[in-house]
Amino acid sequence: MLRPSSMTFHYSTRSTTILGMSDTPDFETSLKRLEEIVKKLENGELSLDSALQLFEEGIKLSRFCHTKLEEAERRVEILLKNSSGQPQAVPFESENEQ
Repeated sequence: MLRPSSMTFHYSTRSTTILGMSDTPDFETSLKRLEEIVKKLENGELSLDSALQLFEEGIKLSRFCHTKLEEAERRVEILLKNSSGQPQAVPFESENEQ
């Protein structure tokens, strides 16, 4: 069944408009792609047009990852608030320290 274009589902974040869930990258995939782009750009063997295109993609991925990290930080801060609503410092223990 075809949906009329007025029925297309989408939502907007501060920096990115995302259409459909299948188009939504996750943080890990985006970070991996960003690392690949950095390696290609550092190699220095790309044409100017290719380098600019990859740089643009890298900037978009960087902004996406930054937004995801900010969202995660806010969630952690909410989870770590004490009963009076003030942030409470909780020491991080790695698996090796337990």
